[in-house]
Amino acid sequence: MTPTVLSPTLQRTIQSRTLSKQELQTYVEQLSTSPELWQHHVAFDTDGRHYASVFRDDTVDVWLLCWNTSDDTGWHDHDISSGAVAVIQGLVRETTPRLSAEPMTSDFTAGASFCFGPEHIHRMSGVVDGSVSIHAYSPPLWRMGQYRFSREGVMRRMSVSYADELRPLDEATL
Repeated sequence: MTPTVLSPTLQRTIQSRTLSKQELQTYVEQLSTSPELWQHHVAFDTDGRHYASVFRDDTVDVWLLCWNTSDDTGWHDHDISSGAVAVIQGLVRETTPRLSAEPMTSDFTAGASFCFGPEHIHRMSGVVDGSVSIHAYSPPLWRMGQYRFSREGVMRRMSVSYADELRPLDEATL
């Protein structure tokens, strides 16, 4: 059962189907205004990024992530899932790779949100300590891809479970 923080119209339309990236963005925006559903998951660890599964069914997979400046997911994709992110507090950065150019960087402050399709490769990081974001994926995550770019510019993908913590890959892991 999908959490009832959604508008009645959106709630009726998302039952047991894959959501578009725009619907996911609406979902995380609405969920961000209901802290009683996720606030108890907020925590900050000094030994690594804190993340918690908030909700998962056959339509959507929702995670809460807590960020410090040392936290970085490394380059990754979400396999066949589209996604959306709403920033609850602080400032998080999304970086996307570009061929023959420096990566593109976008910073998102509290109240901002963005969405992406399954073809999207990016990395996320905390810009200020104490940042919090909500992420939703549809279909629910099962596999993800982690990427490494060699000094020569060769990109390699490694398939990982959705439950694995994303971190930047080093040459030894490929």
